[in-house]
Amino acid sequence: MEPRTNAPSAAQHGDSTRSPAAGTGPEPDKEGCRQVLQILGLIGSKWSILIIGRLRDGTLRFGELHRTVTGISQRMLTLTLRQLERDGLLIRTVHPVVPPRVDYTLSELGTMLLDSVVALGNWAAVHRHEINDNRTRYDATHPTREPS
Repeated sequence: MEPRTNAPSAAQHGDSTRSPAAGTGPEPDKEGCRQVLQILGLIGSKWSILIIGRLRDGTLRFGELHRTVTGISQRMLTLTLRQLERDGLLIRTVHPVVPPRVDYTLSELGTMLLDSVVALGNWAAVHRHEINDNRTRYDATHPTREPS
């Protein structure tokens, strides 16, 4: 899947602030920057990206997510799902049956994020060998330092 290149500009979002380095415009909105960093921290976590990617084909139950998201603990899955639900990226549906059945599906907002997550995953897959080669080359010329 190709990444979209027609993203709206900051001005289209009503953000007229510019970087102080640009030398023009007011200081950036510190609270807005803090919020953006917090959101990027959540959606940039490996668990969030993997969960969103797994839900692209539709609804999954907790156990199905736990089996398909390799390496995640039940506790971390629970915490990540709760945060994604809180942010409105997925919908949690509890069915009134015994034993309880809980389904997770992407919300409209989560589905909009999916294109970017898939593009990021595709980029990582395409460039993983190059990045690993760069790391190997760097590590060979930069010996590991002992902590001070």
